[in-house]
Amino acid sequence: MDIKITMLGTSGSSPTKSRSLPGVALTYNGNNILFDCGEGTQMQMIKYGINFSKIIAIFISHAHGDHVIGLAGLVRTMAMNRRSADLDIFVPRGYEKVIKTLILFDKALMTYRINVYGIRSGIVYKARDFTVSAFPVNHTISSCGYVFRENDRRRFIVEKAKRLGIEGTMHSVLQKRGWIKIKGKRITLESVTLVQKGKKMVYATDTRPSRSTVSAARNADLLIHESSYSESESDLAKDRKHSTSAEAAGIAKAARAKRLVLTHISARHSSVERLEKEAKAVFKNSSVAEDGDIIIL
Repeated sequence: MDIKITMLGTSGSSPTKSRSLPGVALTYNGNNILFDCGEGTQMQMIKYGINFSKIIAIFISHAHGDHVIGLAGLVRTMAMNRRSADLDIFVPRGYEKVIKTLILFDKALMTYRINVYGIRSGIVYKARDFTVSAFPVNHTISSCGYVFRENDRRRFIVEKAKRLGIEGTMHSVLQKRGWIKIKGKRITLESVTLVQKGKKMVYATDTRPSRSTVSAARNADLLIHESSYSESESDLAKDRKHSTSAEAAGIAKAARAKRLVLTHISARHSSVERLEKEAKAVFKNSSVAEDGDIIIL
């Protein structure tokens, strides 16, 4: 099953003419998940065709305004559209009250329940086909990165199953019981299937290079990592606890990720050519995201 990732906002701290504030939408099996919700996120969702009613959860990296202000408008738009399903919002522990105050400040009539969860690390959300885990990153306030991990699946080796006479409802019996007998011969599920490893996406923004990110992104299909600064601005990156593009590339390389996409670009960079060049020098499969970019895993 495809995982579709839409880069809604790729700027950092302040928007520009071409870049909105942080937000990433992940679409899987007809549902949408948001990672961060900066000001203007709902407008970006309209622009890039992300369905409000299909949002099942929002994962906030940290409670700085450029990552959360968009929540206030988004939750109201969903209420105006008569949403009834619960909405789960996850935020680093200790900042639950900040989020609740933000989304309920005008006492608007809400048509659905909003659950705000304070989290630290480990699996924080579990669905039938995937999990989302949190891990700590290194910023000026308590912050989290997130891992979207699709469950591993067993796939039948079609030709082998057919050759052994497995057909129709036998497939479901074999999946549920783990074995089946055909003409007196016992056939196990393992003997006619292969394990297809689930895909993995990692989101880490507003952070210094971190061992926890390397660990979380190990063998990831995609690492989305902040790249606020160039190497010439490394002192700023250290002072403000952000990363340069080369540092982000170093994380991808150490983690043996398959692909790196850079986001959270400082407004001072009207051109991203330098950022991309510095990243590619460390990790070849690097690119700088633009608003509206779509990535399919």
